[in-house]
Amino acid sequence: MLILLPPSEGKSAARTGSPVRLEDLHFPELNDARRSVLAALKTASADHDAHAVLGVGASLVEDVQRNLVLDVAPAAPAHDVYAGVLYEALGYSRMTPVQKRRAREQCVVVSALWGALGFGDRIPAYRLSMAVDLPGTGRLASFWKKQLALPLAEHAGTGLIVDCRSSTYAAAWSPPPSQSAAVNVFQLRDGRRTVVSHFAKHTRGEFARHLLTRRGAAPATPSALLAAAREQWTADLEPATARKPAQLNIVLD
Repeated sequence: MLILLPPSEGKSAARTGSPVRLEDLHFPELNDARRSVLAALKTASADHDAHAVLGVGASLVEDVQRNLVLDVAPAAPAHDVYAGVLYEALGYSRMTPVQKRRAREQCVVVSALWGALGFGDRIPAYRLSMAVDLPGTGRLASFWKKQLALPLAEHAGTGLIVDCRSSTYAAAWSPPPSQSAAVNVFQLRDGRRTVVSHFAKHTRGEFARHLLTRRGAAPATPSALLAAAREQWTADLEPATARKPAQLNIVLD
């Protein structure tokens, strides 16, 4: 089983430690592309309209300035750097050693800066969204889509792919529909299903944690994934089509 995660906008910067080493990251075949994005990000972040290019508010000046020193800034494992709602719910720090090893083996983060990362890969805090049209590389979802297909397909093999990414990051790689399931979260309001971003992120994090910490074999099919989801939530499954993966729908009362 492979669990695909998005990064978080909010990040916890390491205070000490050595800088990132591209050769130590998973998917070394992405390193040339990573260098291109790093260089383009540094140039854009030094420009007078950096906030407009990166799509962030002026209050995030410190985040943008971090982009200028990514080659020398202290790095920490991705599971510690990413600190948003999904990662708080996933709760890596609260896992047992066996569960942590499983998380490092089975979780991959799809990133606008790094392309794809192993959960334990050491990286610095940065600010960059997959939605950005970065001068020098273009729209990042399109840029990475050309780079990620082969490495992620090889990494996934024939196992089940559980896609917990948002649509912004899902655009960077489309897993084979026959072996993947996208996780959707809905909330019931007046009997109708609605999408609420905060709850979706939180529940995807809880669901990823459930898959990594539950007893028994990891789900190998979308129907087994549905059974695992129903251990804690109300859920249904839309079967895959030739072009669209299965849709696992978790419904919050």
